[in-house]
Amino acid sequence: MDDEKIVSLFFSRDESAIEQTSLKYGKRLRNIAFGITEDALTAEECENDTYLEAWNTIPPQNPSTYFYPFLARIIRHISLDVCRKRSSLKRSAVLTELTAEMEACIPARDNASDQLEAKELGEAISRYLHSLSEEKQTIFMRRYWYLDSVDRIASTLGIGVSKVKMTLLRCRNELKTYLKKEGYIE
Repeated sequence: MDDEKIVSLFFSRDESAIEQTSLKYGKRLRNIAFGITEDALTAEECENDTYLEAWNTIPPQNPSTYFYPFLARIIRHISLDVCRKRSSLKRSAVLTELTAEMEACIPARDNASDQLEAKELGEAISRYLHSLSEEKQTIFMRRYWYLDSVDRIASTLGIGVSKVKMTLLRCRNELKTYLKKEGYIE
């Protein structure tokens, strides 16, 4: 079933919308949650919470043209919240490491007047990512969006760990240069 039909089921408050969403995207959503929580049961709970959140936000939102990214964003936030609540030291260390890696590229936005600029920054990062090869985009997104380990990325893509590490380093450096050129970093 296509996304527009599934979203229309949400709008008509038809509970089969959840079943159809699960059939189409359940495995992918659980993979996102598992990558963050590293626990199959917790990932399943996050998936169910995602369906509830979608049920509660559709309507008024109408994500028919971006349904999977809409769901992915929800499950990512739910999974990260679960990790924060659990105060998992191992996962906190990974999140701290990833945050430190990206802080070197992306300037922090602390006050309300910077929120519009933060949106523009997000668009600039998207433009940068679209300029990369498919492999580099995949490596970057798997690391910084899905929070996959370097080993897992290498295994999934069938490439060496050193290649993943070097690609990430180069992407971060290129992103920093790109953001300087765009005026986001001094």
